[in-house]
Amino acid sequence: LLDARAGDTIVAAPDVYGATYAILAKLAPTTGIETVFVDFRDLTALERTIAETKPKLVYCETISNPLMRVADLATVVRLAHAGGAKVLVDNTFATPYLVNPARLGADGVVHSATKYLGGHGDVTGGVFATSAARADELREVNKLVGSVLGPFEAWLILRGLKTLPLRMRQHSANAAKVAAALAADPRVAAVHYPGAADLGAAEAQFNGRERGGMVSFDIANAGKPEVFRFLEALELALPATTLGDVWSLVLYPAISSHRALTPEQRADVGIGDGLVRLSVGIEDAEDVIADLDRALSAAVPAAVR
Repeated sequence: LLDARAGDTIVAAPDVYGATYAILAKLAPTTGIETVFVDFRDLTALERTIAETKPKLVYCETISNPLMRVADLATVVRLAHAGGAKVLVDNTFATPYLVNPARLGADGVVHSATKYLGGHGDVTGGVFATSAARADELREVNKLVGSVLGPFEAWLILRGLKTLPLRMRQHSANAAKVAAALAADPRVAAVHYPGAADLGAAEAQFNGRERGGMVSFDIANAGKPEVFRFLEALELALPATTLGDVWSLVLYPAISSHRALTPEQRADVGIGDGLVRLSVGIEDAEDVIADLDRALSAAVPAAVR
């Protein structure tokens, strides 16, 4: 983004973290930068958009937030570079343990270290990974704007990295069980989970590993009242505006992560009023499933079950 200037274009996936969407759709235009949103699962549309707009940057998430869509990163990189654009990937949901976008050719990779890298809900920080030369340039910018990570926060993230593979394996195993249970529940209209669909060519980027600990789902015939009842009935999972903790955490995108989007924008992306995002922790998966079952019973009228 620091390379973009007035008149430049960014091509991005629409189903990204709400604050990222707001930066691209609302803040960037105030500096003369236009963002064109396109579904990265439609590679033909992506190629056409890159050819037509000649973007400076192509941006996506490895696993999208909150709909868990997976982009074929190798093809995205090939199309972007062929069109003269750099590629920036947010790898927060997958972590380097599951997917390494840099090895697939991405020019930059960002992580919210607050999430899985830290892993314990006790640190706020971020990581930007790029080439050594580019890192040297940005280090000077970082000093000037003041976004320097404190030494204790850095230590907490390093501590989290020590157990990252262990935690991600357990997060992933639990998420697979939870997603399967939700998919079989008539009170749930849809489940969004990377391990529940054929990823096509994108399958290879996981290198035979798991699909991560994030699941989202639409409660059947639910709006805000039903979702609020669901959240209030949870006993194990905690409502929180974060993810990647050892505890299971739930979030209601319509009023939190994606509150900056209008109802129409959320609908266009696929974020309905019944959508709940779940960061599955490392507890016993059966305990998490039982907690969700109780909460769904409180949220959904008996006639719907």
